[in-house]
Formats: sequence, C-alpha cells, structure tokens
Amino acid sequence: MSLKKINTVLAATFVLFILWFGMEFILSPETVAPTFGLPSWPSGDGGGFLVVKGVRDVVMALVLGVLLVTGHRRALGWALLVEALAAYGDMANVLAHHGSVGTALGVHGLTATLMVVNGLLILRETRKAATATATPLPQPA
Repeated sequence: MSLKKINTVLAATFVLFILWFGMEFILSPETVAPTFGLPSWPSGDGGGFLVVKGVRDVVMALVLGVLLVTGHRRALGWALLVEALAAYGDMANVLAHHGSVGTALGVHGLTATLMVVNGLLILRETRKAATATATPLPQPA
C-alpha cells in the first residue's frame, strides 16, 4: 500500500472519529461526558460547554473532510498539525483538573500524537510536489 493511500485512510479515520465524537457531545452530552476524563460533571448550566466542545469537534472534522475530499493534501497536512493542538489542549485540561491520567494520555494525547504523525506524513508525501511547482522552469535564451 502506498504512503498516499495510508495517509488517506488515516485522515479519513480522523474525520469520521472526530465527527462521531463531536455529534455524541451535541446529541447526548450526559452519556459521553464521563469518557472525556474529567473528574466531575459540570454544575448548573455548565453542561452547555459540552455542546460547545461537540460543535468544535464537528467543525474540525468538516475542515479536514473538505480538504481531504477536494484533494488539498498539503493544506490537509497542516490542518492536522494545527488541529492536534485541540487534542493536546484537551489532554492538558484533563490533567490540570485532576482527571484521569490514563484518559488524558491514552485518549487525548494519543489522538493528538497520531494526528501529528499523519500530518507530517502528508506533508512529507506532498513535499516533492510543492517543491516542483515552486521551482521556475528555465527560460530558453
């Protein structure tokens, strides 16, 4: 299997995973919130922040999906790198609020790291194409 196919499968998996997880936070936050890793449920109207997290995830998935479907692979690589920061942020949030270390590292940290790897692989895959289009052709004298 070629590097491009592996990268495409990984990126599509991220799109579907992030979209599914985001929709879960929008449709049934009380069910999925305990799996996030934080030690307590938000009080009062704090549950609305779970929906905000869901909307963030859905938008992130749609950005990746659009770049994947339209073939903007170099932009897809960069978007994966940038969006990994959200997962690292989730990891830091869980750790800072004395949540589950296992979930922080095993879910959020691992997801972020795999997104970085996928982004870097896509950038590596597209490096030659980007260099070739940036290099001007010699002009005949």
